[in-house]
Amino acid sequence: MEYDLSKFCEGLKNLDISLTDKQLNQFLTFYEMMIEKNKCVNLTAITEFEEVVEKHFLDSLCIIKSIDLEKPLKILDLGTGAGFPGIPLKIAFPNLEIVLMDSLNKRVLFLEEVISKLSLVNISAEHGRAEEIARKTEYREQFDVCVSRAVANLSTLSEYCIPFVKQGGMFISYKSGEIDEEVVHAENALHLLGSEIQDINKFVLPGTEIWRSLVIIKKNSRTSKTYPRKAGTPTKDPL
Repeated sequence: MEYDLSKFCEGLKNLDISLTDKQLNQFLTFYEMMIEKNKCVNLTAITEFEEVVEKHFLDSLCIIKSIDLEKPLKILDLGTGAGFPGIPLKIAFPNLEIVLMDSLNKRVLFLEEVISKLSLVNISAEHGRAEEIARKTEYREQFDVCVSRAVANLSTLSEYCIPFVKQGGMFISYKSGEIDEEVVHAENALHLLGSEIQDINKFVLPGTEIWRSLVIIKKNSRTSKTYPRKAGTPTKDPL
């Protein structure tokens, strides 16, 4: 099938990202696999190619505005869903070591198919809940960066994500809409988790009128073993 790549290429240019033909084909194969699997597993409500380019591919890659992705970083994508932002980041920046984590096994199995089909290396998909996996020594405070596009308030997301981040590392939350009040409400949680907001990068997605924010949180000290609390608590009773 032929795809109009003009919007994708324009967006990549705006982000100062250059891809080889092989990488572009990996994105197309990923798109086709996602659309096919979406018929039987709920992966995304966004299925039109141009919309996927804007709201999934370019959106995932926009983190380049806030972090140097040429470095050999170890990144956790928590609540990855259909593989965003982790798969696009891995395709565009093969030097990254990435762990995709999701609580739904059907999604994890799909991501393993994608990893295999695209011949991606130094990337894995893990099934589990953050509350449980964050207590395992092989994951706790092992990542340079944790990223998440999951839909939850910043206090809740921080409690799930920050325990995975090394001291001196970062948690970067992808957000849309107005976030100033949410950021203020998260200050107590961040303090308890040994972290603080380093920057908030607000911008319009390339080629769209969609406002996005990247909330960059720096981890200053180790996280108390109290966190994350038991399943469901961070959502019902944010710090």
